Amino acid sequence: MPGERVEFTSNGSKAQGYLATPASGEGPAVIVIQEWWGLVAHIKAVADRFASAGFVALAPDLYHGESTQSPDEAGRLFMALDIAHAVRELDGAVRYLLARPGVTPKKVGAVGFCMGGQLALAAGCQSASIAAVVDFYGVHPNVTLDFAKLAAPVLGIFAERDAFVTPDVVRKLERALHSAGKRADFHIYPDADHAFFNDTRPDVYNREAAGDAWTRTLDFLRANLA
Repeated sequence: MPGERVEFTSNGSKAQGYLATPASGEGPAVIVIQEWWGLVAHIKAVADRFASAGFVALAPDLYHGESTQSPDEAGRLFMALDIAHAVRELDGAVRYLLARPGVTPKKVGAVGFCMGGQLALAAGCQSASIAAVVDFYGVHPNVTLDFAKLAAPVLGIFAERDAFVTPDVVRKLERALHSAGKRADFHIYPDADHAFFNDTRPDVYNREAAGDAWTRTLDFLRANLA
């Protein structure tokens, strides 16, 4: 069942996103946070996959209608993103999901990819309603994380050959979470590269690692959103 474009209140105005719901119309909720390309077909397809797995999934459009296939343009959009505004927008998406009658229980998971992985952590630090965070190789130099405010457990999905989020960076992040007394379970996939979950990119897609990461993500969300 294809998803639909929806509006929700955020930052004193209206924001938009792509909503995918399970056939039953009911289930636990998750926000799906985009890579630096924008709200492209791949992210919508991930939301659809979550819906097929029984989740009510909302992918907010943080670039407000803009998207690209150009790395240079993606970099411009990535660096131009107002992080505080984006985090408030994610909080609006969480509140939108919690207000839907089909969302049960009243908890939300946050799953993000690349830029979105870092924003998923930021959203978890912002909203007490986020009960699980999944960070797929998250990176953004302008995101500041206050783990003292993070209540949710974190599943980290990373790649050994990632030049953006290297294994040393991953271990530093994991140590910071543990030092703050947070629950964090990190996995670094050998011979995988940044964005290995993106099946529209044959240059980096790793079927085996992506399949395992998807299973871990579903199990993690189901355990923490039950």
